Amino acid sequence: MKLSAREVAGYCARPDPEAAGLLLYGGDPMRVAHRRQQAVAALIGPQGEAEMRLARIAGADLRRDPAALMDAVKAQSFFPGPRVALVEEAGDSQAETIAAALGDWRPGDAQIVVTAGQLKPASKLRKLFEGHRSARAAAIYDDPPGREEIQAELARAGLAGASGPALDALFALGRTLEPGDFRQTLEKLALYKLDDETPLSAEEVGLLAPASTEAEADDVVHAAAEAREGEIGPLMQRLSAQGVTPVRLSIAAGRHFRQLYRAASDPEGPGKGIARLRPPVWGPRRDRMEKQARDWGAARLQTALQLLADTDRALRSANQTAPQMAVMERTLLRLSRLRGRR
Repeated sequence: MKLSAREVAGYCARPDPEAAGLLLYGGDPMRVAHRRQQAVAALIGPQGEAEMRLARIAGADLRRDPAALMDAVKAQSFFPGPRVALVEEAGDSQAETIAAALGDWRPGDAQIVVTAGQLKPASKLRKLFEGHRSARAAAIYDDPPGREEIQAELARAGLAGASGPALDALFALGRTLEPGDFRQTLEKLALYKLDDETPLSAEEVGLLAPASTEAEADDVVHAAAEAREGEIGPLMQRLSAQGVTPVRLSIAAGRHFRQLYRAASDPEGPGKGIARLRPPVWGPRRDRMEKQARDWGAARLQTALQLLADTDRALRSANQTAPQMAVMERTLLRLSRLRGRR
C-alpha cells in the first residue's frame, strides 16, 4: 500500500502494529532517518532496543547473508512486546530477499522496516511494498514540516505552552532546520526553561537556535534580491560543498520573496506590510527587507514568484535533466538581473 504525502507524518507517528512492514525512502538521508526513528519508537516503545526487540541489518550485510532477515523476523526476544527487523540503506538488489521475508510473515513476527534512498517508480522495492496488502511504502520528501508536525514536536519537548512571537519563531525555525536539528533545539530550549516559570520569548528561541547553513542560504537569497549578481556564484559553490540541496534553496527563496510580495502589496505601504508578517521580522533584517520590498515593487515581485514557482516544479520533476544546482543558480541570477532593471 502506498501512503500519500499527507499520510506519512501521521502514519510514522502511529504506525499500524499489525502491519507486516514499512518502506521509507527518499533523497535526504536525515529526513528518512527521522521518520524511521519515529516509526520504530512508536512500534517498540522507548525501551524496545534495550530489550533486544530491535534487530538492525545493513543492506550490504543482507546481500552477504540473505537468511539474516528471516531469522530476525522469526526470532523471539527474552522480553515480551512487539519487535522490529530493521533493514537500513536497502536497494533493489535486496528486493528478492525482503519479498521472501514478507511472503513468509505471520502475525506475531517482527515487523519489517526498510529504509532506502531515492527510488524510481519502477523500483522492485517500491513495487513490493506498494503492492503488498499488509505493508506500507512512504516517500519522504524535502518539504518542510507542517504546522501539526511542529506542534507535535513542541508537545513532545514540553514546550506546548509557547505562544505569541515565541510560537511564531518556533514555527519559522521548524520550517528551516533539518528535523534532527530542530528536535535538538527544542530539547535545549526545554532544559533552558526547566526551572524558569517565565513564558518562552522569541529572543530566547533566537539565542539557542543553532548556527547553520541557513545563514549562508539567506545570504544568497539576499544577494539575488539586492542585485548583487557577482556574489551568487561563490555562495552557491560554498552551499553546494556543504550539502545544501537545490530544493532547500528554492524553499528559502520562495519564502523570502513571498514575504516581500506581501509587504510590497500592503495598502499602507511596505513598512506596514513588513510589520504584519508572521512570523514577525525584527531589527536590521526588517529594515533590509522593507528596502528590498520598496525597490522591487509588487509587479516585479509577482514576476519573481512565478519564476521561482516554475523552478520549484522543475527541481521536483522526474523529467529534469539539467543539474539541479545549476538550475537554481540560474534562477537566482535571473532574479538578480530582474531586480537590476529600471
